[in-house]
Amino acid sequence: MKPAIHFHPEAYSTGGPKLMGRNAAGESFLRGFLRHSRADGFFVEVRDPSHAEGFASAARAAGRTEPVRSITAANLGDLAQAEVLYQPDPMLGAQAWRRAAFGHGSWSLCGITHTTASAGVMDGIVDLLVAPVQPWDALICTSHAVKDNVERLLNGQWRHLRERLGASRVVMPQLPVIPLGIHTEEFEFSAEQRAAARAELGETEATLVVLFMGRLSFHAKAHPLAMYQALETAARATGRDVLLIECGWHANDFIASAYDEAARFACPGVRVAVRDGRIPQVRQGCWAAADIFCSLSDNIQETFGLVPLEAMAAGLPVIVSDWDGYRETVRDGIDGFRIPTMAPPPGVSGDLALRHALGVDSYDLYCGNTCSFVAVDIPATVAAFERLFASAALRREMGESGRRRAREAFDWQVIIARYEALWSQLSDLCREAIDRGEGGTPARWPARPDPFEAFAAYPSRPLTPETVLTLSAPDADTALRRLEALANLKMVRFARAVLPAPDELRAVLTQAASGPQTAEALVADIPRARRAVVSRGLLWLVKMGVLKVG
Repeated sequence: MKPAIHFHPEAYSTGGPKLMGRNAAGESFLRGFLRHSRADGFFVEVRDPSHAEGFASAARAAGRTEPVRSITAANLGDLAQAEVLYQPDPMLGAQAWRRAAFGHGSWSLCGITHTTASAGVMDGIVDLLVAPVQPWDALICTSHAVKDNVERLLNGQWRHLRERLGASRVVMPQLPVIPLGIHTEEFEFSAEQRAAARAELGETEATLVVLFMGRLSFHAKAHPLAMYQALETAARATGRDVLLIECGWHANDFIASAYDEAARFACPGVRVAVRDGRIPQVRQGCWAAADIFCSLSDNIQETFGLVPLEAMAAGLPVIVSDWDGYRETVRDGIDGFRIPTMAPPPGVSGDLALRHALGVDSYDLYCGNTCSFVAVDIPATVAAFERLFASAALRREMGESGRRRAREAFDWQVIIARYEALWSQLSDLCREAIDRGEGGTPARWPARPDPFEAFAAYPSRPLTPETVLTLSAPDADTALRRLEALANLKMVRFARAVLPAPDELRAVLTQAASGPQTAEALVADIPRARRAVVSRGLLWLVKMGVLKVG
């Protein structure tokens, strides 16, 4: 297999000013894929041809010497040689329509969920039921929780199609659950590294360092008040000196001041240090210095959550909310503690969705409003902190358990093997469909029709096979010289990519030199695969004045 990767540098880089989860996941995936893929060559599908070199450079940096072939819109059909196109988002509908021109069974598509709460992504997911997505395509869900969310969106759209159109059949992509991966070896720290990191903080071993790693956004990531209140109560109850490190970044000064205000109010007895998590060395130092990791996510824009895995790989006991993908990575009482969460029942918050749909609330405010009604069990969080504060042995035991689990279940070596097994399965499904006679015929894209079909009412009449055309010049050579001169004009040569080839033009004009002929006769000797293009080109020759009608 030579899988094709849809590549845009931004989707695979954490180097931008806004470090988002999808960027971290994309960058980590690309390194993992290039390191562990069994492919003997690579295809990279790009919208900007210059981006292909970015992928090739990453491949070389990873020590891959296999060939990298670039796919653009100009040679999109070559994706058939790759068999599978991987796209780092769930928006498969547009790719499915692009594939249609070559036959639905020409290759498989594979996307992945990150956030599924934004309007654009939700629209893209429900569009899967009307776009020509096929059973040999897949949308990877990073957790069972997000798969449930995707199925609810699709089922809601399916009900609408039945009620509105009387639809009796729907075609679904595969919805496999495969978690994100991490590079576990990058989170292993020696005693010397730990000592140096704590010394840089000015902390001794007597201090308990609790780490939150991630975007510092109370409205779109994890509301910190439950953590603050639980830390204050646990620190007072145990008498321990506690430092909370919040390693991430604030989107603006208002959010930064909101965090500072809340921490001073809710946990005055706990020291709080904020570190810039956009800097890799800072992140590494925080992982090395920490004793306990805590992330009480309560936001619908989360789907999986990488940082608990990274904490487990670093050998830290974790305290996380029982929420989305966290539920499937952290084993309660083994790798740490999962704190119960509670949300309103379905049916009482349609107003939140409507406010967002109508533009009353931005996406950020929609997420923030929603998380305001998700409660994290503070007493259970206090109990978890107290148990870990009181026992170094428990911290070590849970930390080692988590480290083993991260290596065995979530290292990219394991996850890439699962991706490639899925891609192989999709390729098999695609080939079986072709063998059954399905998906091999180019299909029409209703929203992108032939312009001369869509605008058929515009001209006086169309060119037909019976239309008689006559050479305007006395002979073919004179006509060709005239045409060459015209074709060099700026206002003519811009369209050369869609015009007949020079040898085709010579053949037509040579045929026309024998006298008036029908359009059908002028292209009779043109190979069938090119006949439609050359027939269309007859009107270009009329436009240039080289041929005339009648």
